Amino acid sequence: MSYCRQEGKDRIIFATKEDHETPSSAELVADDPDDPYEEQGLILPNGDINWNCPCLGGMASGPCGEQFKSAFSCFHYSTEEIKGSDCVDQFRAMQECMQKYPDLYPQEDENEEKSSKDLEATSVEASAAKEEKGSS
Repeated sequence: MSYCRQEGKDRIIFATKEDHETPSSAELVADDPDDPYEEQGLILPNGDINWNCPCLGGMASGPCGEQFKSAFSCFHYSTEEIKGSDCVDQFRAMQECMQKYPDLYPQEDENEEKSSKDLEATSVEASAAKEEKGSS
């Protein structure tokens, strides 16, 4: 015997084995591309950017959300030969904003930065050593 009961805002439905033996008569509804809660991916069917896409990792919200949206929109809609080359100002504004919130937008790790500088120094030293060998 199946039945329902209400507990606060929740509705609890108990179903029996017999209830599950008959095939469902439910019909699937086609996805609505205009449904703001439906995950459509980064680009919506109409070509707009889906700012709710989890792939953006929440960058479109927060203290630098507007700067991110401006920079990302500029890049997405850019028609320049080098895509996004006309968006430098927007990306600079976004970067400046993010630097104000290092806890929310961590910068390059100091260890990574140090190893990157060490790699550059090693490369410069190797080039200098090759030049010395070549001139001897």
